[in-house]
Order: sequence, then structure tokens, then C-alpha cells
Amino acid sequence: MGLSGNQDRGMDLSTWKDMDPHLLVGLINTELRNHAESLEDLAKTHDIPELGLVESLGEAGYIYKEEQRQFR
Repeated sequence: MGLSGNQDRGMDLSTWKDMDPHLLVGLINTELRNHAESLEDLAKTHDIPELGLVESLGEAGYIYKEEQRQFR
């Protein structure tokens, strides 16, 4: 769950489904702030289904705010 070998890519989110959603939201928001142009870009870069991520974090009470580019 640390930095991947490629610093430009950011965090290794390959185990996102197994992560605690309260930890995951922090990692995702950091990626959005530091490495991704959008949620779609983050999902493509990390090979994560965007809808699955939104639904998973939504179940934990987090909603993606596009204008802020972060989950809240």
C-alpha cells in the first residue's frame, strides 16, 4: 500500500476492495490532489472500476464532489 515503483503514478491501489473505506478515502483524495486530473483519470491509471469505487465509498457515507475533486 506504499508508493509504487513509479513515483509519477502515486499509490498502489490494487487492493482497494480490501481496504477500510475510511483509509481508502484518504488515499483516493490524496491521489486526486497529487496525481490525477479527475476521478476518471485515477480509475484508468490504477485500473479501478470508477463506478465500483464510487459505490464502495458511497456505502461508507462518502460522496464524490466533482467541483472539489474529492470524496467527502
